[in-house]
Amino acid sequence: MEFEDKVVLISGGATGIGKGAAARFLEEGASVVINGRRSGKLEEALAELDPSGRRVAAVAGNIGDPATSENMVRTAVERFGGVDILLNNAGVFTPKGFLELTADELEHYLDPIVRGTFFASQAAIPEMIRRGGGAIVNTGSLWGTLAVGATPTSAFSLAQAGRHALARNLAIEFAGSGIRVNTVTPGAVETPIYESFMTAEEIRDVLPTFGAMHPLGRIAQIADVVETILFLASPRAAFITGATVPVDGGVTAGLPVPAGAPVAA
Repeated sequence: MEFEDKVVLISGGATGIGKGAAARFLEEGASVVINGRRSGKLEEALAELDPSGRRVAAVAGNIGDPATSENMVRTAVERFGGVDILLNNAGVFTPKGFLELTADELEHYLDPIVRGTFFASQAAIPEMIRRGGGAIVNTGSLWGTLAVGATPTSAFSLAQAGRHALARNLAIEFAGSGIRVNTVTPGAVETPIYESFMTAEEIRDVLPTFGAMHPLGRIAQIADVVETILFLASPRAAFITGATVPVDGGVTAGLPVPAGAPVAA
């Protein structure tokens, strides 16, 4: 098992990509501490991931609060002996026009994505150094790299660009300590995040249409992103740091030919 005896912290670990990553790290032998704001969702995730409770712990709270990050690290050390891997995954996504955004809504994005990544990394890195190194993987976003006209998300994009930039800075600063820092940037992914601004019927009807913007012809599944996260956290990626890895079905490579459009010979 690739992550046997390793200890993994995951923010936003109760649902979606975070929970999917927790399940795969557990399958590969790791112990995991997950974080989320909603205690009920965390309890559900714990019961699903490891009913015995032997290799999973949960810390509820706002990851943008330094105390929550410190509590995550303290829990990992007390329960499992240290910290080897951090997945900064917490985030929110609700398309809204730039001129309609309020100051509170901007903070709603900056809190988990920027502050959460900053403080969780700041709390975890000293423990990684004590263990002789480690890996940080950030769940970034295509929207932190490109503007997508169909989904106005300036605040989300601003926050994700900050997460991407922080990863590059940490990669350089802590390379000498044996800590690698990388970011995956998914395009559209089939996760529960759409439930925050779409009804079940809208998700059913609209989500498949997002596949048209992806040259590979579909949106990502959680497993597509999770397997890239595990690779970047593993020794197989030992010479990769400071990278931003697209998992977007080819969106950042170029635009696909629209259906029915003529193609030059």
